[in-house]
Amino acid sequence: MAYALIEMAGHQYRVEEGTTLMVPRRHADIGKKLKPDKVLLVSDGEEVRVGTPEVKGAEVKLAVVEQVRGPKLRVFKYNPKENYKRSRGHRQELTELRVEKIALKGGE
Repeated sequence: MAYALIEMAGHQYRVEEGTTLMVPRRHADIGKKLKPDKVLLVSDGEEVRVGTPEVKGAEVKLAVVEQVRGPKLRVFKYNPKENYKRSRGHRQELTELRVEKIALKGGE
């Protein structure tokens, strides 16, 4: 089973072909093809190639499935005996990506 370790927007993800992943918002239309910022590791099931820091010749193709908002998080601040209470909500903007292809061409 082929898999890769990629970096996008400062976060690292382990991906396999055909799977989906949620990353912080990428400004791209639905159906558009993207490439990760870096491919750090590639495995074809038998051989593992680790980059220094990137694997040369490695390619991971991603497709934008949809733009969504994550679940609502409640942020509650409270100081006892001071009558201080603050409640705020936050929803992260996310992009859902599908891994279409993991390939390794020569390289390191």
